[in-house]
Amino acid sequence: MNEYDSNRIYDVAKKINYKRTTNLSETDCYVLNTCHIREKATEKVYHDVGRIKKEFRNKKKPIVVVAGCVAQAEGEILLNRERYIDAVIGPQSYHQFNETIIKIEKNQKKVNSTNFDVIEKFDTLNSIKNTSNKTSSFLTIQEGCDKFCKFCVVPYTRGQEFSRSIEEIVRECYELVNNGSKEITLLGQNVNAYNFKGKNLSDLIFEISKIKELKRIRYTTSHPIDFNPDLIEAHQSLKKLMPLIHLPVQSGSDKILKNMNRKHNVEDYLELINKLRKAKPEIEFSSDFIIGYPGETEDDFNATLKLLKEVEFINTYSFIYSARPGTPAAKLQKTDETILKKRLTVFQKVAREIKMKYKKNLINKKSLVLFENKVGKNNEFFGRDEFSNSVIVKSHENLIGKIEEIKIIDGNQSTLFGTKKNFNKKNFAA
Repeated sequence: MNEYDSNRIYDVAKKINYKRTTNLSETDCYVLNTCHIREKATEKVYHDVGRIKKEFRNKKKPIVVVAGCVAQAEGEILLNRERYIDAVIGPQSYHQFNETIIKIEKNQKKVNSTNFDVIEKFDTLNSIKNTSNKTSSFLTIQEGCDKFCKFCVVPYTRGQEFSRSIEEIVRECYELVNNGSKEITLLGQNVNAYNFKGKNLSDLIFEISKIKELKRIRYTTSHPIDFNPDLIEAHQSLKKLMPLIHLPVQSGSDKILKNMNRKHNVEDYLELINKLRKAKPEIEFSSDFIIGYPGETEDDFNATLKLLKEVEFINTYSFIYSARPGTPAAKLQKTDETILKKRLTVFQKVAREIKMKYKKNLINKKSLVLFENKVGKNNEFFGRDEFSNSVIVKSHENLIGKIEEIKIIDGNQSTLFGTKKNFNKKNFAA
């Protein structure tokens, strides 16, 4: 979502004649777009600002803007602690970016723009064309969350759930497809809670699937309790909807799930997995796990390992519990860090073994790969298969933007290597 937001900030900034640059030394305005989900996010802000200060020690100071969820959560603290920061802009105030920059250019005081007016934000952005021209693009359809999991900062930095209209989303989809996108990932902090005037996520997916040149549709991130039968039906009937679902579970212990206020248990989760597999047998899953949530015992951790092995997630994102200031769980007693590191090591070892087993089973099989860009200097192209696995293929033909049937010939934990008919494994390695 931050990648999408950053692109939209750029679309806004072009209206006042700013252009994107990769050269830090020539920058007039530096925007640091932040996330507050993980620990030490704020310290990373100060580290980056320190890097800018060093670069511009003997030069004219650039405008420095901190945007995103760290700005929303700690805006006034940032402005007071680091004088080099000129403005903080929260995630629901990006449409005010130009107004903020103009104020700073006129030597006005520091600007704190951390309103929660998400409707005004999207009303403004709808009038500004999305100029992203990637083969695979992100598109925010929903923001905020009403679930209030006790460990999560999202309701406090992104606000309550808000869904954009189907009409404006479809319009933006057409813009992205006309710019060259073949795949669109629909984004939301709780994307399957999407609801606009009685229309849900499956209604939206069916609508955008009518766009002829749009070949692939994905969405993330889902909450298990908002996964309705219509969405399962969409996976069964729509070929454009990719067969990988990111479905965070966080723990395999009912006790911990209850303490987290997740509003589902392990049985509910497994029942949903089974319904989806019955509807679409080839479907695969990825998930998020918090290791060491306060109160987690060895039995609770073993229950999480059991769930990991039972579902056989092809990808997992696992972290030791990180207390977020302002959340209910931040007040709870933490487990000893040494114990948690050992648990994380064990968990990630099992997850890695499952992933490698899955990847090995793909070798000598064919995959449909959408190629996104060229990598290196040896006619190598990067793409993703239907399950979002990274694939690299060597080809004298320009593959960017094409969906090709590829034979997988080798692979490791992060990347698969494939070939078209005119390349064998020996040629690829040359």
